[in-house]
Amino acid sequence: MQYIPHNYQAYCIQLVTDLSAVGLFLRPGLGKTSITLSAVNILKYFRWQVSKVLVVAPKKVAEATWQKEAARWDHLQHLRISTVLGSTSKRIKALSTPADIYVINRENVEWLVDYYQQAWPFDMVVLDESTSFKNSQSKRFKAMRRVRRFIKRMVLLTGTPSSKGLIDLWAQVYLLDGGERLGPTLSAYRERYFDPDQRSRTQIFSYKAKDGAESAVLAAISDICISMKAEDYLQLPDFIQHEIPVMLDAKAKRDYDQFERDLLLEVDEDIITAGTAGVLVGKLLQYCNGAVYNNDGKVVPVHDCKLDAYVELLEQFDGEHCLTFYGYQHDKDRILERLERYNKGRRDKLRVRVYKGTEDEDAWNNGEVDVLLVHPASCAYGLNLQAGGRHVVWYGLNWSFELNDQGNCRLYRQGSPFDKVFVHYLVVQDCEDEDVMETIRDRADTHEAVMRALKARIKKIKEETTK
Repeated sequence: MQYIPHNYQAYCIQLVTDLSAVGLFLRPGLGKTSITLSAVNILKYFRWQVSKVLVVAPKKVAEATWQKEAARWDHLQHLRISTVLGSTSKRIKALSTPADIYVINRENVEWLVDYYQQAWPFDMVVLDESTSFKNSQSKRFKAMRRVRRFIKRMVLLTGTPSSKGLIDLWAQVYLLDGGERLGPTLSAYRERYFDPDQRSRTQIFSYKAKDGAESAVLAAISDICISMKAEDYLQLPDFIQHEIPVMLDAKAKRDYDQFERDLLLEVDEDIITAGTAGVLVGKLLQYCNGAVYNNDGKVVPVHDCKLDAYVELLEQFDGEHCLTFYGYQHDKDRILERLERYNKGRRDKLRVRVYKGTEDEDAWNNGEVDVLLVHPASCAYGLNLQAGGRHVVWYGLNWSFELNDQGNCRLYRQGSPFDKVFVHYLVVQDCEDEDVMETIRDRADTHEAVMRALKARIKKIKEETTK
């Protein structure tokens, strides 16, 4: 596909190629990955200014997002990407593989630094979701600081750099400029921009920003960071769709392939009826979401890959409210169970509700709900949910373009207090989810699309079994 960047994307690409350190604080869905890859391509193959690039990302992002984005655009398909995940031996093998970009999960940063030590080979580092490095006492921050002097170019990517307040900015910006703008230490930063807030006689528990601190901090970093208010002045589309690739782990993918093969080969492609087609795709989509109903109607969990990606996405929102569409009852139950576990031990617990009626609608619009779980058939028409948030997440994909469109319009509608609406699709790769997304993009007739996709998959499976 030909890449034609929006004005703000072209501006960001120019910034990354021109500056040795830069922070892109843009919301999810605005193309931070394609922007960065485009800049890497220019720096490596046109300006010869970088040789090895490291991307540090959340685990589910590291598995698929960067690889999928490079394969999507014509000008990036030559980029070689090595995924540094798995066991120690797999990670070492991936690091030994010739590539332009190496993608690792943030939990392995300390291991990577210890592995290379003084022989650090990456002259450009991209911290995807840089808020993972906001704690200056964390092992990953300290590890990255140890090798910062070997890095010629540093890029921070996040949509919420200071979600808990300005205090979060120091460690991230320090990795850009070594303390030049916000001070060489966290204590110096606090002393300049903050006053003690909650405290005892001997200990300070929290700090509050001094009057004028926010504008002063933003002014100090404005030359190397696109402001957190960037969307107020950049020319952005007002409806942003964001496909998030989800990779199944090796066992789940192996089981899916077997499940798909056994399921589809039971049906002759010439005698598929609307009834059997619905059952078949329903089973495959259930599997993509992580659980399947067996013949007795009991729920059989099969993987947590999409749940993991969903929680990582919520962390990127960092407090912004999210309308989530699920596909099956077990999707809702498993999401609720996962978020309950996520909330344990956290002070900033997510407020989660399932839409049942007017009370839930009012609570959402009043800002009392962080995550509202909804089945698209129950609220696609008539509900006004636009006051409660600007993020829509499709956990379970739906073949019906009409339901999809109407579901998105619960937030993307007249009267919304937000100037942008973001729609995020969690798409399991090389599985039925991709067929659904193609149908949504093409606005195809649901029945015809289902039948066409099923026949294509049956034909492919038959060819593979006869080889």
